[in-house]
Order: sequence, then structure tokens, then C-alpha cells
Amino acid sequence: MQPPVTENENPQKNQFRRGLKLISRSLKLRPFSHAIAITGACLFSIAAVLLTRVLGYATDDVIIPNLDNNSLNERNLWLAFILVIAVGLARGLGAFLRRYFLAGARYGTELFWRRQLFNQYLDLPMSFHRKKSPGELLAHADNDMMIASLALMPLAFTIGTFFLAIVALINLFLIHPAIALIAAVLFPLLALMNKSYSQRVVTPASSVQQAVGNTSSLVHESFDGILVVKSLGRGNEEVSRLRDSAEEIREHRISVGRLRAIFEPAIYALPNLGVIALLMIGTWLIDKESLTIGELVSAIALFGILAFPVRIAGIFFEELPRSVVALDRIDEVLNIEAPKNLVTGAKEITTGSSDLRIEEVEARYDNQLILDKISFSVQNGEIVALVGPTGVGKSTIADLVGSLQQPTSGQIYLAGVPLNDIEPGERTKALTIAFQESFLFADTVKENILLGRDFTDDDLRDAMETAQAYEFISALPDGMHTLLGERGVTLSGGQRQRVTLARALIGEPQIIFLDDSTSSVDPVIEKRILDGLRTRKNISLLIVAHRLSTIQLADRVIFLNDGKIEGTGSHQEMMDIEAYASLVKAYEKSGVIV
Repeated sequence: MQPPVTENENPQKNQFRRGLKLISRSLKLRPFSHAIAITGACLFSIAAVLLTRVLGYATDDVIIPNLDNNSLNERNLWLAFILVIAVGLARGLGAFLRRYFLAGARYGTELFWRRQLFNQYLDLPMSFHRKKSPGELLAHADNDMMIASLALMPLAFTIGTFFLAIVALINLFLIHPAIALIAAVLFPLLALMNKSYSQRVVTPASSVQQAVGNTSSLVHESFDGILVVKSLGRGNEEVSRLRDSAEEIREHRISVGRLRAIFEPAIYALPNLGVIALLMIGTWLIDKESLTIGELVSAIALFGILAFPVRIAGIFFEELPRSVVALDRIDEVLNIEAPKNLVTGAKEITTGSSDLRIEEVEARYDNQLILDKISFSVQNGEIVALVGPTGVGKSTIADLVGSLQQPTSGQIYLAGVPLNDIEPGERTKALTIAFQESFLFADTVKENILLGRDFTDDDLRDAMETAQAYEFISALPDGMHTLLGERGVTLSGGQRQRVTLARALIGEPQIIFLDDSTSSVDPVIEKRILDGLRTRKNISLLIVAHRLSTIQLADRVIFLNDGKIEGTGSHQEMMDIEAYASLVKAYEKSGVIV
């Protein structure tokens, strides 16, 4: 990973240096592919120069003698024919090696960076994902990743172009020093124009990349909130926002296009101007008998083939700023330090039953203290209710128990084993969490519950029945094989919660954490769910409770307030705590607790 570029750095001054770092990262990842591609580009350049010499030979030894003497030397004709074929094959081989292996280098590099970014997404805590919009994360993984590797495509051709320039200059000097002098002026001028163009284009190209990422985030946000947009009649406003964002991209791209319109014709015209100068000087040299017609044809052909490689080099310098900016955006994510105590353990839980123990756990979001060294346990077969005002840290406990984020300090134990030491698959078998947000995939009901896991139909039915979901699932057009819409929009909120609850219950886990996962379910069905869970043997429940019926069902209540545990005991015992009693009464007045 590379350090991100700070805002006070001059992008034009540092662009090429940053571009070299980008290239060096790819060279380290795919050295063999780059080496073969560069070799192919150099072979192509040598063959291109040789072809011009063959054309000069054919002109002097085949075409002109035939015009002057009206006779054809078949030996020279066949030799010229064979040389053209051989050089053409060498040129084609060079082009094949350059294109094939450079594509492998580019896409291999992109694949590595994409996997690196994806793994970083998985390793970063939920606090990061809650700060970033899904559209921005998708823009990094898709558009930014593609643009970051785009400058690698003309890399080998660009190196081959510099090699071609050297070989061409040597060849032109061997033809005639005056001819070489034209090229000596032309090549530096082309290089200066490319450099000027690449420096000028870096700022608008960076702006384009930033604007594309912003628009991608905006589009994803609009589609994600389509229900809100349509229900509140905000369609025109969303279209206006998208239009403004797209207009910003348009303006920046027009700036890039304006620069291209100025520089590209000049870059294409310079070799042709060189040809005109070459014809003028070459004609004079032929008249002085210090240059042959074939040598002039060879020089003109060489100038003619220089335009395309030079343009490829121009494309390289054009794409380099965009690639650097895109990679900077990716590096901003890659350079975020992931928690050091990730869940990478390999231990198994050997006991037949599990208990959950939280000891002196502290949790922070940035510098904000959420949980202040809390300690409690959930014993085998026990039902514990977490009660507390909004924002007190109940969902943070769910994140910690689910290893979605790591505590700042303290430790969490499952069956006496530190949570991070347990193999993730073993942990999810023993402990599952049903969150309040009932996310469903655009797949069948069955696959939304199984998520690729191997369970029997009996396990599936038992989980659906316990979650009070079997009846409405059976009534769907294709039962459990019914395809759900994006995020399960074809189901009601309560139905979605019961499907996700069935997902958590399948496989008979020993500890179930219900993070307000029945908030959209009516109290009667919720009571059936909790009664069904209570009848399961050796099962422990940790419930974020907002209803009196749920609290009264619990064996023990843990009251959280200001990031600390202010009391624990039965509901009646906890009513002696003024803050707890006030909260319950407030819920009763609002109708939340029934």
C-alpha cells in the first residue's frame, strides 16, 4: 500500500512520480508478464524500423532499376518479398506478445488490487461501513479499480516507443546526419507536447474521477431509497440532483476534451510536418547525390510510422493522472488500519452447552465512548433482556458479540474461550444474531434462510415454524421457492424480520442474540416466537427488549445507561431504579411497551 497524497501536494509536480509508483506496484505483482510485453514492444519497434529499410532496399534495388532499364531482377524481387514477410511476421509476433501479456499484467494487477480492497472491506469494522455510502464503496471497487489499471495498458507500447525513437535516430543517422537532425528536433518537441498535455490534464481528469464517484454514490442512494422517493413524491428533486451531478461530470470532461482537441491534432501533425521537411531536404540531398531515393523512402516511411506509437505514448501520459487519482481513492481505504485482533482463531467449542461472558469491555466510535467497561454473562438456558434508552450501546454489544467490530479493551468469551480464538464457522454454529435490519437478497425464501449452508428440510421447517414464518411462506405463490424482490420488498416489514429470524435460528444455535429483531412483528406473534424459543432445550437468549411482555419473559434484565450497566435483576427488582422506572413509564405512555 502507498501513502495517500495530501491536499497540499502539487498534483502536476507529483503526478509523474506517483505514476511511477503505480507502475512499480504492478511490476512487482506481475514481473514476468510485463517483461514479455515490453520485449514484444521492443521487437515490434525493431521490426518497424527494419521494414522501412526493406522498403528502401526494394526502392533502390527493385523498383528504380526496373523503371530505368525496363527489366526486373527476380532474385532481388524475391529477396525483398521474403524480407517483407519475415519482418511482418516479427512485427506481428511483437504485437501479439505485447498485447497478450500486457493484458495479463493489467488484469492480474487489477484482480490483486480488487481482492485486496474486498478483504479490506471485510476486515474493517462496521463503524467504517456506517460512515461510507454503498455507492462510494462500489465506486472504489468498480470504476476506480478499472481506471487505476487503465494506464498499464499502453505501458509496454510507451516503453517500446522510446526504444523505437532510439533505434530510429540511429537508423536515420546512418542514412544521413541531416535527416537525423530533423528527427532530433521532432522527437523532443513531441515529448514536450505530451508532457505539457499530461500536466494540464491532471486537474480536470482528477475532477472527473471525483465527480464520477460522487454520482455513483448518488445514484445508488436514490435507487436504495426508491420507496421514500416515490412515497414522498421526490422524483423530480432526485432527477434534479442527478442532473446537477451529471452536469458536473460533463463540465469536467469537456475541459479534458478541450485539451485533447488542442493537443491531439498538433501531436498527429508534427510527424507529417517532419515528412514535409524531410521531402524538402531529401530532394536537395538526392540532387547532391548524397542520398538515394530508397533512403529517402525509408526515412519517410519511418516518420510515417512514428505518429501512432507517439500517440499511444500520449494516451499513456493522458491516462496516468486519472489512474493515479483513482488509485489514491482506493489507497485511502487500503491505508485504513484494520483492527489488529481480528477473528482468525482456529479453536473449536468442545462443551455441549455454551455460555456468553463479557468482561470489562470498552467500545468507542472514533473518540466517542459508547460502552464503559461493562461486564455481564448469559448462562446456559437463560433469557436475558437488554434494556436502555436509544443510543446507549445495545446494538454495539450486538456488533461486538457478532465480531463485526472489536472492543477497545476487554474480552468476550464463548464457552470459556476468547471469541477471537474460536474458528468463525464454529462460532456461528453456537452463536447467532438476528439484527433489527432485516436484509434479504433478491433470491428465493429458502436461499435467504440457508445462505448456502447445508441443512435438511426438517431443519428448515423447524426454523420457519419457530420464527412464526412457516404459515405465510407456505401461502406464497411458490412457497419457500418464491423469488423475493430486491431487499425483500415483496414482503411486509414483519414478514422480512421473521425470515431473517428463521435464518438465525436454523441449525439450533446455543445462544441467540435478538437485536430488536421483532420490532416490526405484532406483540401476539412476538410472544409466540419467544415462547417457541423458550421451549428449546439448552438455548440461551439475549434480547434487546422494548416491550413489557418481552421484559417480563426474561429471567434477568440488564439496564444500560450512559454506556454503563446501572443495574441487573428481575423486572420487578429493576423498577426500584429511578432511571429504569422512568424509561418503562415513558414507553408505556408512548405505547411502545404493551
